Amino acid sequence: MKFNIILEPAEEGGFNVTVPALDGCCTQGETEKEALENAREAILCYLEGLEKVNQIKSAPKAIMKEVEVCL
Repeated sequence: MKFNIILEPAEEGGFNVTVPALDGCCTQGETEKEALENAREAILCYLEGLEKVNQIKSAPKAIMKEVEVCL
């Protein structure tokens, strides 16, 4: 799979990385190379997390409910 990422120079140095296709998936790195490596790792962790959520949803005795919160 391929994902677009956004690399932005951080004020304190290095790079901040976001993955627009994966809400909340972000990381950073001191160098561009390190930021790219960390982005790959963050994407894999994000996708593994989604897999675990799907396992919970498909568990026979698990009950999932949706809760609405008003702000």
